[in-house]
Amino acid sequence: MGDAQKIINTAKAEVGYHEGRSNGHWNNWQKYSPAVPGLEWSQNQAWCATFISWCAMKAGLAGLYPRTASCATGVAWFKARNRFSEYPAVGAQVFFGPGGGSHTGLVYAFDGDFVYTVEGNTNGDGSAEGDGVYLKKRQRRSSYVYGYGYPAFAEGVDSAAPAWKDKKPTAAKPSTAIVSLASGVKPGVRHPQVRELQRLLIAAGYGPIRGAVTDYYGANTQAAVNRFHLKNPQYMSRGTTYDPAIGNAGFIGLQKQAGRR
Repeated sequence: MGDAQKIINTAKAEVGYHEGRSNGHWNNWQKYSPAVPGLEWSQNQAWCATFISWCAMKAGLAGLYPRTASCATGVAWFKARNRFSEYPAVGAQVFFGPGGGSHTGLVYAFDGDFVYTVEGNTNGDGSAEGDGVYLKKRQRRSSYVYGYGYPAFAEGVDSAAPAWKDKKPTAAKPSTAIVSLASGVKPGVRHPQVRELQRLLIAAGYGPIRGAVTDYYGANTQAAVNRFHLKNPQYMSRGTTYDPAIGNAGFIGLQKQAGRR
């Protein structure tokens, strides 16, 4: 398991956790501050950044993320290491608000339009002062998104940045086996095999796919599938001029073009 997945799994396991209450109100009393050496003082304070520090520590990746209760300090930490970007990446620490100082979370996926995050000290509305740990879906191009800190993962970074220095390869070496398309792989849905579809499209020359590689069959993946169909009309649905849905025959043909036998 790669470093990014380790911290994502750690963070997701906390979804549903809530801070304490007193006098009928949430009070910022939570388990993360006293568990992170050096951040004990931050109990009863806003704890979104502390949550990320705790996740990094629990995942064995403490040196890859800033240990701080301050979002602004987290931004400065990544910038000092030249590991800050306007593009999302899997496992990146996302920062929100002016200068990135309002709120923070952990990116577990992204596509052309959205970033998908695990965030502490938020709520169902996405507030920077919330009550627990939630999964959130946020607009990539929202003015509220300031940027992303990239941890130095051993496997590299799965990033949307076009030329990131340690970018994780997205066009994976083709498998030697041809496989069938799962029935659940359709435009607009999430499915694990969409990652394979995106990698095959890129390897066969039908990229780029902005936001790849994810499990979301979004507009950019659909456009790449249509490019494949325009060059291989035998796989296109009859009577259509734009066909974003890959079929099993087309998927097999795509695999062959990407080098599978």
